[in-house]
Amino acid sequence: MNINTSPPAIEAVGLVKTFGGQRAVDGVSLTVPTGSVYGVLGPNGAGKTTTVRMLATLLRPDGGKARIFGRDVVRESAAVRSLVGVTGQYASVDEDLTATENLVIFSRLLGLSRRDATRRAAELLEEFALTEAASKPLKEFSGGMRRRLDLAASLIARPPLLFLDEPTTGLDPRTRAQMWDTIRQLVAEGSTVLLTTQYLDEADQLADRIAVIDRGRVIADGTADELKASVGVSALQLTLADRDQIEQARTVISSALGVEATATPESGRITAPLSDPSIAADLLLQLRDRSIAVDEITVSRPSLDEVFLTITGHDTAESERSVA
Repeated sequence: MNINTSPPAIEAVGLVKTFGGQRAVDGVSLTVPTGSVYGVLGPNGAGKTTTVRMLATLLRPDGGKARIFGRDVVRESAAVRSLVGVTGQYASVDEDLTATENLVIFSRLLGLSRRDATRRAAELLEEFALTEAASKPLKEFSGGMRRRLDLAASLIARPPLLFLDEPTTGLDPRTRAQMWDTIRQLVAEGSTVLLTTQYLDEADQLADRIAVIDRGRVIADGTADELKASVGVSALQLTLADRDQIEQARTVISSALGVEATATPESGRITAPLSDPSIAADLLLQLRDRSIAVDEITVSRPSLDEVFLTITGHDTAESERSVA
């Protein structure tokens, strides 16, 4: 009987990082299996990037421990750096150089000979559909092309672990979909990916397992299906005709369903987990009896949006405003 005893790609316990007396990361623990996509979901300011920087040895933790393929990120930082590639939120490439020149320089910095650097640059440009733009300066690239080149640069040495920190931020839907396909292909070829994102659909599409981070802490962890199941079999979303009645309607819904309904006054929307979809009809009658008009009602399987809203008590946009 063969038992796989290899360590996980990432094993972090109680990571802490403080800036100016404020804990940006407050006890984060993660375990990422080799050969998987692990999503770290949360709004801007939640602590995602700081966590990645500690795991990638770019920041020294103030507390806790972390290992990459069994190597300690503090005591064995040089070994860890040889095992990881990092693509940050903003392109690290030089705008005044061409795509080929950027990749050749990065390759040379990683120790490749001039011949091997040129060959590797050509391979990556072809792999990321950038061959036709190889001789163009980056200032002529679109945002999606820059992100693809930045990802290509992180793959020069084919590291077994990739940190992708919000790799699709600012991209149009078509380019985002292309990046998703690239990430899936990397994992199919044996890479492990830790992906941070504030896009709920991105985590749902790509991640084998997801950690939800809010205000520096992991507040939920599991597969997308597990997280969705944690807030109910179905989700009720209801939009009122009169937003001034939202608190009255929320009270009625909470009482009728026996759960805490969440209201978003700006949009007049109320969200609540729903264990039995048949109750929705009775609920509409109760609202009508109280002269509360409903513009729209939907009953659906919970999305990660409902998960985040239920777990944190606010949506991602509200959390972003709170840390701005």
